[in-house]
Amino acid sequence: MAGMSNRLAALAGRFREGTFSSLYVRNYRLYYFGQIISTSGTFMQMVAQAWLVLDLTHSGKALGLATALQYLPILFLAPYGGVVTDRVSKRKILFWTQSLSGILALVLGGLVAAGLIRVWMVYVLATCLGLVNVFDNPTRQTFHVELVGAENVRNAVTLYSILVNLARIVGPAIAGALIASVGLAPCFLINGLSFGAVVAMLAMMDPRELLVSPPVPRARGQILEGFRYVLATPVLAASLLMMAIVGTLTFEFQVSLPLIAHATFHGDARSYAFLASSMGFGAAFGGLFFASRKGFTPAKLVSASLLFGLAVLAAACMPNLALSGLALVAVGICSINFSSLGNSILQLGSAPHMRGRVMSLWSVAFLGSTTIGGPIVGWFAEVIGARWGLALGGLAALIAAALGAFALRTRGGRLKDTERP
Repeated sequence: MAGMSNRLAALAGRFREGTFSSLYVRNYRLYYFGQIISTSGTFMQMVAQAWLVLDLTHSGKALGLATALQYLPILFLAPYGGVVTDRVSKRKILFWTQSLSGILALVLGGLVAAGLIRVWMVYVLATCLGLVNVFDNPTRQTFHVELVGAENVRNAVTLYSILVNLARIVGPAIAGALIASVGLAPCFLINGLSFGAVVAMLAMMDPRELLVSPPVPRARGQILEGFRYVLATPVLAASLLMMAIVGTLTFEFQVSLPLIAHATFHGDARSYAFLASSMGFGAAFGGLFFASRKGFTPAKLVSASLLFGLAVLAAACMPNLALSGLALVAVGICSINFSSLGNSILQLGSAPHMRGRVMSLWSVAFLGSTTIGGPIVGWFAEVIGARWGLALGGLAALIAAALGAFALRTRGGRLKDTERP
């Protein structure tokens, strides 16, 4: 009996150390706790902004446009943001981007509280936030390596994804309650204040413990150099192709889920919050399983895309809100597997001096592509039906899996450095 207890204790210890290994690093722990607060606020704003646009316009196309404008700068300017990330201190960039994001949220909240908000103002502020994210996104992605090192990067990325998806549960739930009780403005104001937590945690970090890559000297042609580098590396090119397709049409849940809640199930903000929270719960649960895994190859990314597509198609077919929420738990599990695999493959498959530029292309593929996908999914859902807007994303993930498998087979490519058990 004592032997069994000792074995169980040893297994629990290994699970804890493997699953939460990055949190033993003080700088990462500070960053993580700051992001817990800020990311919950971000999802509060996401729900509130979607509902604000629908209240102002009653249009799926307008919702898709608002989402697209937030990512339009990333589509065109992210490669430049990647160059800046390779040249400048990532911690310094994050000080500025997190502060500016907070100010924009406070401005939006003030306009809503004063009753002055118009849909064009939402469009302008969404575009400004996109400009900030041109620099913020590639910096946050590559900052994980500086915080925990290459050995723990997938663990750090997955734990961060768990955080994001727990925030996907907490943020929408709080937003739904606030919208129903006191209105939309507090969601934006609380989000604006939440960025202060990240700025404070960045200030508390010990810069001597950061594993800083040497800054890349300024030179001509560095953006084109990044494109050539990716095209010459089959694993990176195939992974980015898959992520671009999935990012364009599958990860448009901020468009498809409000429309399903509103048009298919005739619900309110709380219905949308339930769907978003269900997906977040699944992703958080899946993240605990995937966090301790270190072997990740392009073949696993193909399988993850296939499972993701099947789960999304199942969610699109559910006959009522409760079953849709249940199916979205599976979608969340598959989504975190796909996104953490793709992110880790790109980070560890690229040279340190190219990492910022490679991850800026991840921003284009995963976020900037929303500029194209948001209006497509919104239009598709409005013309054919909200379920079809979600189903389109499922089909896209299946196509991405097929194209990824074909590209890797024809062009070859192994990610030897990350093929550790």
